[in-house]
Amino acid sequence: MAKKVKVGIIGTGGIANGAHLPGYSKIPDDCEVVALCDILPEALNKTAAKYPDIKHKFKDYKKLLELDEIDGISVCTPNFAHHQITLDALRAGKNVLCEKPIALNARQGAEMVAAAKKSKKILQVGYNSRFSPYNQALKRFIDAGEIGDIYWARAQALRVRGIPSWGVFIDKEKQGGGPLIDIGVHILDLTLWFMGHPKPTFASGVTYQKFGKRKDIVGFMGQWDTEKFTVEDMASALIRFDNGATIMLEASFVANLKAEVHNSTLLGSEGGAQTNPFTITQERHGSVFSYEPAVPGGNNLNTHDAEMKAFVECIRDKKQPLVTGEHGVIVAQIMDAIYKSSELGHEVAIEEV
Repeated sequence: MAKKVKVGIIGTGGIANGAHLPGYSKIPDDCEVVALCDILPEALNKTAAKYPDIKHKFKDYKKLLELDEIDGISVCTPNFAHHQITLDALRAGKNVLCEKPIALNARQGAEMVAAAKKSKKILQVGYNSRFSPYNQALKRFIDAGEIGDIYWARAQALRVRGIPSWGVFIDKEKQGGGPLIDIGVHILDLTLWFMGHPKPTFASGVTYQKFGKRKDIVGFMGQWDTEKFTVEDMASALIRFDNGATIMLEASFVANLKAEVHNSTLLGSEGGAQTNPFTITQERHGSVFSYEPAVPGGNNLNTHDAEMKAFVECIRDKKQPLVTGEHGVIVAQIMDAIYKSSELGHEVAIEEV
């Protein structure tokens, strides 16, 4: 029997308790979480109480990294802490699964990728949407040429009243932004993956803050502190690529819509597709028709569980992750350009790092 992969968790907040810890605990034959770390004793102790078999707990993540038995680290901190913790973990010889986005900006992300290459360790980024069975199926259609040349896409992550009332999601200094960098990055990464990651060249973006500071807006995720709200509550952008393709990107925490939208729409020379509901449209025999493919087991797989399983398998089998650090940097480059474009009021070049 193969040796179990030993994992440490840095940051014991919502994403650690809602995704990483449950995911690892579902594959006990393959891995074991041996250490937890959080700078907040209350959060650390609360999580440790739920998982009494975890042997070590630390307030200082550098102490956790000193444990020789640890093979992999889940970085589950707020965005501003991703960069340094990941650098330290890679330099300590640990493989890293870093939550999305890779960092606050592309420069930080590039430093993380360079550290992974130097250490010859895995750097996986937490874009779990790629693990959805339907998204995997659509990628197979695309790779088989069924959609043809994808020249235009629309990536939407729109909440109706979804400002998080916990954590630092409304703090620009610690989070880097609002819905664009929180949920917009997920649908953007998925769309880029479908399109084969063409090189981004220009972005024209705009951000809005219409609701976050108002006390008369209802919160479906609890009521947030309007005095501390420093991020956008909606963003929209046009992204251009070197092959002539474009993506329209939209993300919101608050929008006056009938229902939430989380969808990637793709237009190609041989067909079209969308992810929600999963639909493919093609012209055949003088007619245009749409159909909704089904996959064995449906679309019920927990994508976070699949993400943790994939990370463990990459460590064990020494293979590259589905979501690489380089992919995380591409998303960060685009984010940087959109925020810069919004600030300047015109289209900007997407800078390489």
